[in-house]
Amino acid sequence: MATYSPTEYERTEAWLDDNLDFAHSYFVRKATREMVNAWFAERVHTSNETARDLNSVHHKAWPEILTPGTPTRKISASEFDRPLRPILVKDSEGALTFVFDSDKKDHMPLKVHKSGCEATPVNDQCSGLLELVKDISSHLDVAALCHKIFLHINEVIAADRYSLFLVHEDSSNERFLVSTLFDVAEGSTPEEASNNCIRLEWNKGIVGYVAATGEPLNIKDAYKDSRFNAEVDQFTGYKTQSILSMPIKNHEGEVVGVAQAINKKCGTHGTFTKNDEKDFAAYLTFCGIVLHNAKVYETSLLENRRNQVLLDLATLIFEEQHSLEVILKKIAATILSFMQAQSCTIFIVDDNSSDSFSSVFHMNSVELEDPAEFQRSRNYDVNKINYMFAKYAKNTMETLNITDVCKDTRFMWTNENAENTNKQIKSLLCTPIKNGKKNKVIGVCQLMNKMGETFDKIKAFNKNDEQFLEAFAIFCGLGIQNTQMYEAVEVAMAKQIVTLEVLSYHASATENETEELQVTAVKTVPSAHSLKLLDFSFSDFELSEVETTLAAIRMFTDLNFVQNFQMKYEVLCRWILSVKKNYRRHVAYHNWRHAFNTAQCMFALLKSGRIQNKLTDLEILALLIATLSHDLDHRGVNNAFIKRSEHPLAQLYCHSMMEHHHFDQCVMILNTPGNQILSGLSLDEYKTTLKMVEQAILATDLAVYMKRREEFFELVKTNRFDWEDKSHKELLMAMLMTACDVSAITKPWPVQQKTAELVATEFFQQGDKEREELNIEPIDLMNREKRDQIPSMQVGFIDAICIQLYEALATISEACLPLLEGCRNNRKNWEMLAAQNLVNGEKKELQMLVYTEDRH
Repeated sequence: MATYSPTEYERTEAWLDDNLDFAHSYFVRKATREMVNAWFAERVHTSNETARDLNSVHHKAWPEILTPGTPTRKISASEFDRPLRPILVKDSEGALTFVFDSDKKDHMPLKVHKSGCEATPVNDQCSGLLELVKDISSHLDVAALCHKIFLHINEVIAADRYSLFLVHEDSSNERFLVSTLFDVAEGSTPEEASNNCIRLEWNKGIVGYVAATGEPLNIKDAYKDSRFNAEVDQFTGYKTQSILSMPIKNHEGEVVGVAQAINKKCGTHGTFTKNDEKDFAAYLTFCGIVLHNAKVYETSLLENRRNQVLLDLATLIFEEQHSLEVILKKIAATILSFMQAQSCTIFIVDDNSSDSFSSVFHMNSVELEDPAEFQRSRNYDVNKINYMFAKYAKNTMETLNITDVCKDTRFMWTNENAENTNKQIKSLLCTPIKNGKKNKVIGVCQLMNKMGETFDKIKAFNKNDEQFLEAFAIFCGLGIQNTQMYEAVEVAMAKQIVTLEVLSYHASATENETEELQVTAVKTVPSAHSLKLLDFSFSDFELSEVETTLAAIRMFTDLNFVQNFQMKYEVLCRWILSVKKNYRRHVAYHNWRHAFNTAQCMFALLKSGRIQNKLTDLEILALLIATLSHDLDHRGVNNAFIKRSEHPLAQLYCHSMMEHHHFDQCVMILNTPGNQILSGLSLDEYKTTLKMVEQAILATDLAVYMKRREEFFELVKTNRFDWEDKSHKELLMAMLMTACDVSAITKPWPVQQKTAELVATEFFQQGDKEREELNIEPIDLMNREKRDQIPSMQVGFIDAICIQLYEALATISEACLPLLEGCRNNRKNWEMLAAQNLVNGEKKELQMLVYTEDRH
């Protein structure tokens, strides 16, 4: 950016003053929103004296810093220091809240004051008072309204000059007076009367005395009163004779200003009378109303702008939540910019140690102006930072505000190390940063040395600073916590990726295994007929492990998947081996053999059950993949055990925990390089197939089956099942999955008996775990002590789960009737065993009774 000399600026400004039309046109065409907001912000304030006072301070002291990432200031430092209502208040339960209690708001008093106009019979004065009341109700400009009030007063008490002084407080809560109107005379304008800004000390001089005591003064000869300061007369050349100075009070009786009339123009000896005092006091009632309304309005504006600052700061923080260092930099820069502190240090609490910090971020105010300085100060020696104040704020969870560190006697270390660690620190403000629940400190923000109006002066932090920092710390806590959470999630995701890579490598079949199966398959894959894959009475007990994989290849081949979906033979072999490898060998029943049998039953239903022609190729593909994968990584326990044992799987899914896990494993294998048998599908076909696979696997949860089966049975019973209805087909596919999953109940009796033994072994192992690990008594189905009840339980299982399902499928397709017949035959056999066990049990009880009687 080019630099210009002050002379060039002056010439340009003078030219713009002489060409106002061009200046106006240029501003309309070129001004940005920020420029308009800045222009408006300087003029919306109703207190002209404050603006003049602030301008004089800002031009010589703290510069406006607009660095990237720092929001535009909407409130000045002096305005920010003004004592307003607290940003944070405690509710009835003691919790901090931004919402202010509406019951505590200030209201205008209903007390009626006696007006001076009641004693004045002049009609034009009454009409003037009516106009004055209208102005008060519709305008909030203190200077203009008070100027008008003085002109009305002048018609009654006829003084030569009038002045208005308002009470103010600085950041240290020290009161002083500033002239809002000075030397108001007949014919003067509000602008002329408000040009001169005079500051008077509290309880000094006539005005200071009236403000401090709240009592009026009627002085006949100012020069004879020791409180009168003649310096103004000497400077202006004006001669002050008589003075009538009266306090202006609010509805609570507090002095908010002082009005002063100078030099009575008529009457005896040019002095103010008792009637003048009464009239002056009556008119000043209107001034009190004006000041009260203006204060309420001004306070609401300042609170609104202060809230905007907090919202801007919150937005700034939540824009960046990817890096903790970046967000700490933004927090420090923002706080330094708005609170004029010399330096800011943010401590992050170490979760692994209750008495230390995991990281520290330090920033000086000079870094905001010079980016190069920021890079240099990154080498700041954190060992020079005093951690003791931060630890105190962390442990107490309270804000710590120290006016002078070296003189503070609350902490032993400040006295012991005053010459070393604290020689650079005078004032200090330290507040804890809490988590979202506000029950834990996750960090501490420490500000040092609040800068005064000039850079070489250090002030103490006040209550407003405390309130703002505490409020801002809430947003900081949320931002830091979210960022830490994001970083933790990123680390977890990275670990997950690595873990998946390792798992995929070990879960996938090896090259040797794949090549061996591929060679064997190329030479000869037995036909479906020779393997009896088309028979509902199929049994895998006679097949070797290799033969089961070859049989799986045969099913994919005979269903035309290899041709229709461009599956590479090598990929298909590797995928089948990988699926087989991901079933746990030690699990008695829910292993690869069970998955293979489930797939064979589905294959028989499609082919021999004459359902294949009713489904699409994608639906058939999804069903076969689902049957082979529906119990992947089964642990030999059911969902109830997973939930009761608080296994991590229970945290991932709220229902069908194992089924969701089986599907996740299925997707992992399908996405593992070398196992992508669905790579020949389009994107839409791929998504559709995966969705059907997911629905099919979840359907194997018997709890899901029990919820949906009545709908299917009703459709079949009322002959309303429609093969063209998508929802009906989805329901049928779910029922087919359950029918295949429990198809062992339909096998020839020897096969059924042997399978039942495997199922019982797995269930009893779970029952043992429940006793040992969960200290609970297992249900009869899982209790090996109830082994003799297996036949009766099998009968119950067939009646509750199987019979109606196979009846419905036989109705859908008569070719599925062998499943129903096999189920019924096995029910008869289990029922006979149950009856036999009952007779044997009665005989044992009788023998025990006879034996007992013989003993007696």
